[in-house]
Amino acid sequence: MTGQDPTSAVAIDTSRPHPARMYDWYLGGKDNYPVDEEMGRQMLTLDPRVPVMARVNRAFMHRATRWLAGNGVRQFLDIGTGIPTEPNLHQVAQETAPDARVVYCDNDPIVLAHAAALLRGTDEGATEYLQADVRDPDAILEGAKKVLDFTRPVALSLIALLHFVPDEDGAHDLVRRLLAELPSGSYLVITHATADFTPEQSEAATEKLRAAGVTLALRSRAEFTRFFDGLDLVEPGVEVPHRWHPELGEPVPGQDDGVIPGYGAVARKP
Repeated sequence: MTGQDPTSAVAIDTSRPHPARMYDWYLGGKDNYPVDEEMGRQMLTLDPRVPVMARVNRAFMHRATRWLAGNGVRQFLDIGTGIPTEPNLHQVAQETAPDARVVYCDNDPIVLAHAAALLRGTDEGATEYLQADVRDPDAILEGAKKVLDFTRPVALSLIALLHFVPDEDGAHDLVRRLLAELPSGSYLVITHATADFTPEQSEAATEKLRAAGVTLALRSRAEFTRFFDGLDLVEPGVEVPHRWHPELGEPVPGQDDGVIPGYGAVARKP
């Protein structure tokens, strides 16, 4: 562990919902609280396909990781890790490349409490966990450099995270700051919710979450694509997540039964 003890007491705020715990509830996990389930059920009244969207995001991460590992990437920095749900990123990467090195990062103490589950990797590779917030890129980079070799390509993974980082927090600047430290040949992997397809439901969801203290910054296709400025998009470019290299994984049940209001993409740093 990088300066963290997963067995130590952690302060978990159960007075308001947390995106990582809501995501866990959508996926059928048990590491959430009544406040998370309550808000999750409110989201389902607006769009009953939210659990499908959560699984689609997870499946995109699996496929993108397989693609990256299959194309020679051996280092991964996953920010906004969430509560462990197998297979985790390191398991997917190390299945293809046993020597893959993975650093996970999240700001929710409950993820820290389960970090030991994230650290069971191969003997040839490495897995580490940092408790830090994406809004503090310097702390993330400092911790990651203890495990990853920043002279070699790194895949920076931001799955279903940036729509919780509003423009006033400088979401695009944060991504640029993280990428600036990574060498040529590194990759950026993002999925992001959007209001482009479901504007009314998205507005209602944003208001409900805001009232509960959770900021949701849904971005358009153009705003999402800006995260990849200066990078070379991997084919097929910006897509709804389940249509990005579907041959690399199994389809999620229900993914074609209506629109998936989000985008996903992978791009290489020249």
